[in-house]
This record gives sequence, C-alpha cells and structure tokens, in this order.
Amino acid sequence: MDPKPSDLPPEAVAFASKMYDAARAGQMDIFQQALPAGLPANMTNEKGDSLLMLAAYHGHAALVKLLLSHGADANSLNDRGQSPLAGAVFKMESEVVETLLEGGADPDYGTPSAMEAVKLFKQEAKWKGRFEEAKGRGKASGK
Repeated sequence: MDPKPSDLPPEAVAFASKMYDAARAGQMDIFQQALPAGLPANMTNEKGDSLLMLAAYHGHAALVKLLLSHGADANSLNDRGQSPLAGAVFKMESEVVETLLEGGADPDYGTPSAMEAVKLFKQEAKWKGRFEEAKGRGKASGK
C-alpha cells in the first residue's frame, strides 16, 4: 500500500509539491536531473494526477516526451478517470496530443475518453482520424 501524504515526513511532502509545480511549469532542467537520479516517472499527487498529466495539461510537450522516455504511463488515469490525452484535448494542446499518441496513449481510455472529448469539444475534424489510427488505441482498456 502506498503511503498517504500524512504518513510522509514534511520534507518529502515539500519535495513532491515542488515536483508537481515543476511539471506544471514545464521545468525540463529539474526533470533531466531528477528522473535519471530515481524520481518515479509515475509519481501522482493527492488527486491522482501524474507528473505526465500535469505536464500534458499545461502544454509542455518536451517534458511529456521526457517523462514517457523514463517510463511514465501514457494511459495513467487520475482519480476522476481522466487521461493525460483527454486533458491535452480539452486544453487544445496539439503538440502534446501528438507526443502522447506517439508514446502509446489510448484515445478510447478514460472517462471521458480522448475520443469522446474530441466530440464534446468539436475537434473531430482535427483528431478523429488520427485517433482511429493511433498505435495505442484499445490497448489500455484491458488495464
């Protein structure tokens, strides 16, 4: 069982908070050092948002690619069932969407899925065909 934030020393909580802020800000230099040194690429905050979700939602394609290259799960869902790909669609972050698709993100995974999000946000003309051909399509649903 994973430790709860309340079980961790204050220093660990402060460090984790800095990492989440760095992901939101797209601070590549921090992750270029921290990931090879052992920072878990799939670390999540109290809402289940992974570093990848935070980087994707805030439009940092280069950081998304770096996290994926260090084993981040392109199909990790937060506590609300949302995927990084659906978040990137919602924020209209085209470069992030492409990076996630290249990293194996499944457009049919999550609630709503990225495929549902393109319909909801009227982006079907841009993404529907690309999502239908995505290499990760249908692979996460068996998780």
